[in-house]
Amino acid sequence: MKKLLYVIAAVALFSCQTQSENTEMQTENPFYQEWQTPYGVPPFDQIKDEHYMQAFEDGMAQQLEEVNAIASNEEEPTFENTITAFEKSGDLLNKVSNVFFNLTSAHTNDSLQGISRVISPRLSAHSDNIFLNADFYARVKALFDQREELDLTIEQAKLLDNYNTRFVRAGAALSVEEQAKMRELNGQLSSLSVAFGENVLAETNKFEMVLEEGDLEGLPESVINAGAEAAKERGYKGKYVFTTHRPSLYPFITYSTNRELREKLKKGYINRGDNDDENDNKELARQLANVRLEKAQLLGYSTWADYVLTQRMLDTPDKVYNLLDKVWPAALEAAKKERDLMKEMAAKEGVDIDIMPWDWWYYAEKIKKEQYDLDENEIRPYLKVDNVINGTFILANKLFGMTFEEQTNIPKYHDDVRTYTVKNENGELIGIYLSDWFYRSSKRGGAWMNTYRSQSNMEGNKIIPIVTNVGNFTKPTGDTPSLLSQSEATTLFHEFGHALHGLLSECTYPSISGTSTPRDFVEFPSQVMENWVFEPEMLALYAFHYETGEVMPTELVEKIKNAGQFNQGFGTVEYMAASYLDMAYHTVTEPITIGAGEFEEAAMDEIGMIDAIVPRYRTGYFSHAFSNPEGYSAGYYSYLNSEVMDADAFGAFKENGLFDKETANAYREHILSKGGTRDAMEMYVNFRGREPKFEGLLERRGFN
Repeated sequence: MKKLLYVIAAVALFSCQTQSENTEMQTENPFYQEWQTPYGVPPFDQIKDEHYMQAFEDGMAQQLEEVNAIASNEEEPTFENTITAFEKSGDLLNKVSNVFFNLTSAHTNDSLQGISRVISPRLSAHSDNIFLNADFYARVKALFDQREELDLTIEQAKLLDNYNTRFVRAGAALSVEEQAKMRELNGQLSSLSVAFGENVLAETNKFEMVLEEGDLEGLPESVINAGAEAAKERGYKGKYVFTTHRPSLYPFITYSTNRELREKLKKGYINRGDNDDENDNKELARQLANVRLEKAQLLGYSTWADYVLTQRMLDTPDKVYNLLDKVWPAALEAAKKERDLMKEMAAKEGVDIDIMPWDWWYYAEKIKKEQYDLDENEIRPYLKVDNVINGTFILANKLFGMTFEEQTNIPKYHDDVRTYTVKNENGELIGIYLSDWFYRSSKRGGAWMNTYRSQSNMEGNKIIPIVTNVGNFTKPTGDTPSLLSQSEATTLFHEFGHALHGLLSECTYPSISGTSTPRDFVEFPSQVMENWVFEPEMLALYAFHYETGEVMPTELVEKIKNAGQFNQGFGTVEYMAASYLDMAYHTVTEPITIGAGEFEEAAMDEIGMIDAIVPRYRTGYFSHAFSNPEGYSAGYYSYLNSEVMDADAFGAFKENGLFDKETANAYREHILSKGGTRDAMEMYVNFRGREPKFEGLLERRGFN
């Protein structure tokens, strides 16, 4: 009922206004004004929830007018009056969309969620109105058919191909009746995916485990302090609270000696969206898979995966499964050996148990301590979040000559956000960077990069990008700063790699600049950056003890290096199981009639999944696959495909020098600056001189 009230309120924000009131709202609405803020960053303090709906409505109307003008143009179609004209369209809609959808991810509220439920299907219909416009498609197709005679640049040729393909995939070649069905399906996908994402956020925020002081055995002081701070924020006096947010979950299940509490918290995490309550996602996931199948088959594809993958590097389901099946047997075998070691460790302590998901992190930490004399708590003091952030800036400077200077006059949407100007090696401004790394309940889980404005340079109008990184690390508590785990430090470098992809873009057209690449290529530039995090030469530049200022000692660096392949079986199996689950949902050729729980169980049985590990994403909270109309559906394998490239690409730096300028310049020129203006494999070959070798991935994970 609450959700319905917010939907009604969101509609009322626009529909109940008189014409004079609308004009007055436009005058006061920042989206209708040229932003006089530094560097054109959105004036977050001036934007109110009530501003979005009218800006969306007017933005869609304005773009449709622009599109209709293009489609009805009596002049012969040219690249400029058709493709470039469309790239320039939708200014108001782009402004409001970029702010709105960034904030619904990073700092949402009930009002924004209500607007999202209303506007998402309408935006889907708006897209249909554009890409099912027969006259517009006729102009694009005419250009595409004569593309060889048009003397186009490489970038223009790629953009034209993209648009022709987009029209066809949208259903422009379908009959009128089939197009009507396509509109219906797209509307369903939009509504279902919004509901799925909202349920995940609600489930994650709802669960809490309230403990007494006697329940904290084994927990480090920093974890206890974080639990006390969480309890204080929630109004529990003298208690300790732990949640399913990762910065709270993983330290607890790593160190708590209380197996029952570890089980309770881990089950709270893995059962999100699977509790048969108002936030249950099982039926939504089944419906999404079935509607996607219907859409794919309407377009002539056997499965949703067949439809999606035509736009990927691995362009068929068989190629995806071929990649997964190359790695899975070795990964599963390694994971079984790791599980057996844990069972032996438990037996040494007089505990006879079958290792379960809530045991894995606990015993993995014990084995790491025993075999490598490495304790995560030894590492954290050297990974103060400020130092790690500075490490990313140092790396960007050493590789690409970039400098990041923090500013205090740039607008921000939350006090946790930090803002920077970014300059190149010549001191020229190339972008604005916003970072927002700390957990809050108004933020969806995980970590990501996005843009408030994409880079472009149409007709000499140079537009610098506004790039953001968002994460969910633990906030400082008392006198203790935010100290990252190895995994969190790697995540920060990973997302910064995406940011570099956006900041170093040098493209003409916004729709193919920055990270606008095939889904199974876009993770490559981010994963490459992970390689530097724990290299000794890199650690010496940023890993300083937060209390003493001393650099991480050589012996600790050596321990980290020696443990580099530790627990790789678990990490690979956990990830790949989710990849197989994603493909299972999206390679069905008939609608799924069984429940999502039964479907997931069958998919895991087919690959021989062991009980000690659960997929990184189970159906109920698999946001990558289900909280976007397309998202990473039939694409979660992308991280593995990108790792093949990143392992091979980093080999060039290992061969030539960790900070070798010539290698970095080639990487920047052929990968980071090109956005999606070239074929993905072509870009890689231009950088490396050959296609990537698969062996690097297996060697890195210790599977060869």
